[in-house]
Amino acid sequence: MYALQRLFYGFPEPTPHKRSKPVEVLCLGLPRTGTESLSVALRTLGLQTYHGWDLVFEPDGSKLQLCNDLLRRKFKGARDGDVHIAKEEFDMLVGDSQAIVDSLCLFFAPELLAAYPDAKVVLNLRPDMEAWHRSIDKTIVQECDQSWVMWWMQWFSAEFHWLYSLYLREGYPGVFHGGTTIDCIQKNAKWVYRDHCNMIRGMVPKDNLLEWSVDDGWEPLCKFLDKPIPNEAFPRTNTPGMYAERADELIKIRTARCLRNMSLTVVTLGGITTAAVMWWQGRIPKVTELRNLLGQFTATT
Repeated sequence: MYALQRLFYGFPEPTPHKRSKPVEVLCLGLPRTGTESLSVALRTLGLQTYHGWDLVFEPDGSKLQLCNDLLRRKFKGARDGDVHIAKEEFDMLVGDSQAIVDSLCLFFAPELLAAYPDAKVVLNLRPDMEAWHRSIDKTIVQECDQSWVMWWMQWFSAEFHWLYSLYLREGYPGVFHGGTTIDCIQKNAKWVYRDHCNMIRGMVPKDNLLEWSVDDGWEPLCKFLDKPIPNEAFPRTNTPGMYAERADELIKIRTARCLRNMSLTVVTLGGITTAAVMWWQGRIPKVTELRNLLGQFTATT
């Protein structure tokens, strides 16, 4: 199946990237824990930040395909029974970003810690577990996984195909331990959230870890990162309504391409079907008949 995906939707391998700046911060909390607000805050502090939305709006389809390859390596199993993801592979995805937030941290938290051992770690939390679960169910399950528009678009856009596969076929089912996104998030999300946080606490030394929520604001974050506190309110972004607006923006950007590709597919299949029916009915002239017709035409002209 994956070989067919690569055949019909494949991109060239992304260009290797030689990093010129170190990764300073890994924000290893799960989505819907203030990741958008945190990414805006880190940019305000002068850190080049790679957020999950950057992956969603990635114009280079080869990076989406690479991220799918890494997910399959992790969740589908490697031949030697272990997972090996090199720092250079992450660098191809995030470039010179100094901070990484959201999707990659959700999918590859242990691997990122191994790739960038000198980075400080922020464990961004949502104190109200029930509120977090309602939020991720609404934004991921109801607005994305249950959207027939997104399901339809994945078949007619290579970029959207890898995006859909990355999150709804490989990523969320892998992280939340289920066969489908809806089942795994609705049934397993709460205990996965607790286990994920405990895993980070166990892997990161206490003096290199900050447990933080949006309500904590600038002070503990700036103190931990040794940055001056900005003279502005802490950003509050990406509410469920804003999330839907961003999803709509993504759909609008790629809808025209999907419609074009769908039209080409329909025309091509229609032509093949018409030719097959004509051949079956004996209405397609034989080669000798075509030659005779061509000879008659050239003789008259």
